[in-house]
Amino acid sequence: MAITYKRLGAILSSGVIGTPDTTYTTTTGVIVSTIAICNQASSAATYRINVSTTTSFAANGYLAYNATVAANETVFLTCGFTMDSVNKYLLTSASAATVNFQVFGSEVS
Repeated sequence: MAITYKRLGAILSSGVIGTPDTTYTTTTGVIVSTIAICNQASSAATYRINVSTTTSFAANGYLAYNATVAANETVFLTCGFTMDSVNKYLLTSASAATVNFQVFGSEVS
């Protein structure tokens, strides 16, 4: 069994808080260690993070719901949660197209 430590995904939000952007998809096991949420704008924004079995937000999959990232700030979430071939989509969205998400962790193959 090989473990690969890496940046799992990165995406710039579409800017629509209710529209999920697929930030990462796995077909094997993965441990998500850190999610960075960076707001490049001069005003605060809200964001959502969800783990789902599809590319739609699941009501029971939210890790963050309308959380705030301040203007010109970055929030680091230290997670340690697992994803698998069933719960395989990491979805994000933000209220502004100036918010980007970066996900770091390890894939097991």
